[in-house]
Amino acid sequence: MKILVLNSGSSTLKYQLFDVSGNNYNVIAKGNAERIGRDASFVGIKCANGSKKEVQVNLPNHQVAFNEVLKLLLDGVVSNLKEINAIGHRIVQGGSIFKCSTLINEKVLSDIEDLATLAPLHNGPAAVVIRAVTKELPEVKQVAVFDTAFHQTMPYEAYTYALPKEQIEKYKIRRYGAHGTSHKFVAEEAARILGEGKKIITCHIGSGASITAVKDGKCIDTSMGMTPLAGIIMDTRCGDIDPYIPLYIMKTQNLSVDEVNDMLNKKSGKAGLTGYSDSRDFEAAYLRGEEDVINAMNAYIYNIVKRIGSYVAALGGVDAIVFTAGVGENSPLVRKLVLERLAYLGIEINDASNAKRGEQVEITKAGSKVRAFVIPTNEELAIAQDTVALTK
Repeated sequence: MKILVLNSGSSTLKYQLFDVSGNNYNVIAKGNAERIGRDASFVGIKCANGSKKEVQVNLPNHQVAFNEVLKLLLDGVVSNLKEINAIGHRIVQGGSIFKCSTLINEKVLSDIEDLATLAPLHNGPAAVVIRAVTKELPEVKQVAVFDTAFHQTMPYEAYTYALPKEQIEKYKIRRYGAHGTSHKFVAEEAARILGEGKKIITCHIGSGASITAVKDGKCIDTSMGMTPLAGIIMDTRCGDIDPYIPLYIMKTQNLSVDEVNDMLNKKSGKAGLTGYSDSRDFEAAYLRGEEDVINAMNAYIYNIVKRIGSYVAALGGVDAIVFTAGVGENSPLVRKLVLERLAYLGIEINDASNAKRGEQVEITKAGSKVRAFVIPTNEELAIAQDTVALTK
């Protein structure tokens, strides 16, 4: 059984093709279409046998990008498109409608399009790709896997903003969260190690970052809000700020809504404080002793620690803390700085284990009252698994 996973971004289309046999999910090809709707666009593929290819091609929209991906797959990966048994899509925003992954029909697709107001950079392109699949592969079942679905178990007190009821009921303003597929995947991996019924805090720390409190396998709170701009400090996103600040900037500097939105999403966070938008450059500058970066790192770590501490209170204790995503998986420094400030929980760091990068490992000593792990996320695998479950 072959499962194609598609992840549509504002100007990208990432994909992985899995060969599924029982519980074995082998990636036979993966790649991306980049700079969709821009100059110098291209598509690329990397196969399990080590071969790879990149083609410069005009990609005016996501439909054309999908068709170019099919061409790459037909060039030696599959003999014909009938080999693809099902397709899973990553959908960023499922609103309060979708509480789990679902088979796509016209009603589901219409809802995804309507929810684009909450995720304009992602839901719209995803809908275009779903329609492109329907056109090219009309018999193939498609599954939508929502970033927000895992967070639908949050209680009222966790997802509600204290706004007039009309804003909540008519305009659907509430906390939705993001990275749900990743948080669910690593929480389930942690539960396999720890056993069921545990209190786990999952830290998806990458360019974008979110932290989630998981109790008995269910999300009870998460740091991102109505949009992925909220929560902790990120590479270019500000995270939580006083709600009046955007209004103040608009009034005092005569900036438009779009200009302020661009500032908060693309020019803030660690980049705004230091000029370093890449976490690796940021960390290198910290180790060189650059004062602005040291101050920004302290604020960054404080944000993470404060959020974890609030979730310890929300959970009524914690059994394990899990680090994942680009920084979480590959930065011993960030993990150490965070866990050192959580020593009051009885956490004892195993420095040798913590020095490892990009692999699953426990990074606390035997006997540590609260255990900490690095668990690499695999959102594409999670999407493939949900797709198989719904299309058997």
